[in-house]
Amino acid sequence: MNTFSFWNPVKLYFGKGCVTQLVNEVAPYEKVLVVYGGGSIKKNGVYDDVMHALQGKQVFELSGVEPNPRVSTAREGIEICKAEGIDLVLAVGGGSVIDCAKLIVAGAKTDADAWDLVTRKAPANEALPLGTILTLAATASEMNSGSVITNVETKEKLGWGSPVVFPKFSILDPTYTFTVPQDQIVNGIVDTMTHIFEQYFNNATNTPITDEMSEGILRTIIDVAPKALEEPENYEHRETLMLAGTIGLNGFLAMGSRGDWATHNIEHAVSAYYDIPHAGGLAILFPHWMRHNVQVNPARFARLAEKVFGVKRNGHSDEEVALEGIKCLSEFWTSIGAPNRLADYDIDNSQFEGIINHTLLNGPFGNFNKLDREDVRAILTASL
Repeated sequence: MNTFSFWNPVKLYFGKGCVTQLVNEVAPYEKVLVVYGGGSIKKNGVYDDVMHALQGKQVFELSGVEPNPRVSTAREGIEICKAEGIDLVLAVGGGSVIDCAKLIVAGAKTDADAWDLVTRKAPANEALPLGTILTLAATASEMNSGSVITNVETKEKLGWGSPVVFPKFSILDPTYTFTVPQDQIVNGIVDTMTHIFEQYFNNATNTPITDEMSEGILRTIIDVAPKALEEPENYEHRETLMLAGTIGLNGFLAMGSRGDWATHNIEHAVSAYYDIPHAGGLAILFPHWMRHNVQVNPARFARLAEKVFGVKRNGHSDEEVALEGIKCLSEFWTSIGAPNRLADYDIDNSQFEGIINHTLLNGPFGNFNKLDREDVRAILTASL
């Protein structure tokens, strides 16, 4: 293991009916900005639960946060916070809504433009308090300090983060995910798994604890995912997927190692140009990143194949076992309805140069294996 420090200050409420805790959490605040997406929370009752808990507060709203949240939307929220003297931002939705809210709370406490925070031209030194109510199990944004924001004007989609934007509290009621459309359930499953993969592929030694944790969560997701899709209102299945999503990227699995994150960088570039679902892009790209990098450490990929997908060695080499495991992963994602080719989104190679340039904004990238221009081109081409 590498030497590491760990700090996660998020107070997590988990379980059926835990929205009742919202009353106590908002007690110190008077002016609350509620941030949400396309309005589904008004159809499934979540909005009513939230507004009931906010009775007696001055409530302002910012709706319409995009699946790939835009800096322009965050700027709208920042303006409201400054004009109205907001003292708590409450994000109600999935990772996109929470990511947008993180930029809002940081932007509200600085004169710098929001995009300058994302590009790190200006520091995020302080932020308004942030609370979250999760409605989609996927990103763990409810329990981490990261955020991904899109700038449509510059065709950039970038990750950023700061310790000051950790949520103060997060409320996770699995019943709030019952009415999520099937395609979004699939996206959440893929997103959670890829977060685990990104951390699993690292160059640290002696990581049996986090390896076993990662493999166990992946096996559990593979077992439960089809059942949750078949029975979307089965509480136990949704409960399992929700906790998996949170643990998938709240820092627990990264103790003592540094994950890769190259595939996320490539997907951000693709969706910056095509505005596709983040998890859809990952489902397409990740198996091809794996195949491209098998020979970096065949034993690592073979372990994943054996421990997670039950691939039998039967005298085969590490590389052969690894490739069979990658095939199993791709087949699993396809079986639950995830895309497997860029062509599924009508994407061809016409924008590859711009996409490749985007991935290389900071030079060669990836911690498990550094990728350069030709590596990215090869992965994209294989994904067509």
